[in-house]
Amino acid sequence: MSKKILVVDDEQSIATLLKYNLEQSGYSVTTAHDGAEGRDLAIEQSPDLIVLDLMLPSMDGIEVCKELRQRKINIPILMLTAKDDEFDKVLGLELGADDYMTKPFSPREVVARVKAILRRSQAIRETEPAAEEQTDYKEVGELKVYPEQYEAYFQGELLELTPKEFELLLYLTDNKGRVLTRDQLLSAVWNYDFAGDTRIVDVHISHLREKIESNTKKPTYIKTIRGLGYKLEEPKNR
Repeated sequence: MSKKILVVDDEQSIATLLKYNLEQSGYSVTTAHDGAEGRDLAIEQSPDLIVLDLMLPSMDGIEVCKELRQRKINIPILMLTAKDDEFDKVLGLELGADDYMTKPFSPREVVARVKAILRRSQAIRETEPAAEEQTDYKEVGELKVYPEQYEAYFQGELLELTPKEFELLLYLTDNKGRVLTRDQLLSAVWNYDFAGDTRIVDVHISHLREKIESNTKKPTYIKTIRGLGYKLEEPKNR
């Protein structure tokens, strides 16, 4: 069965162009032309990925993204923005978007981004065993990550993570104790050249810290290694 993509863009020409190129790549595509319609379709149809424009009638892409995440709907979101504004990009990522692209863009690049996001989020789900067999986990301090269940727990509580946050946390856990540069994290987790924009890594690290650190200014799990990158390690005072 083909993957379902929801394209939400009020510019008919762009929505049509994206629909055509995504369908040519084998995806099933639904389009919406305002924020409220896109939100409703996301809730009703549970697509595998949403391509979401930032500037939309009725409610903008930021509000759509925020509401979906508040409803615990963690469908991957690729956000489109016509603004060359760092604030908008960062805000979108902080509210739970997995990726963003600035207009104008190549439809083929959008398809490539969609494939990369879906490939990584599907890789673990395809190997998911029966619930009673899901016992393997990775443990760091009070953090437990279950790759086969696509879940993570901290102090016994299930963490609400977007797909990209989970993939980043899993990669950090797999490389516990190793210093990882931002470029390494971009390559491993986002799986394509992000044109050196490492801010996306910093935003997702900040998100993870908010969920597992008691003091985000003095983190005990995800350490910043000045001039190099990040490292996940066992907290020293347990």
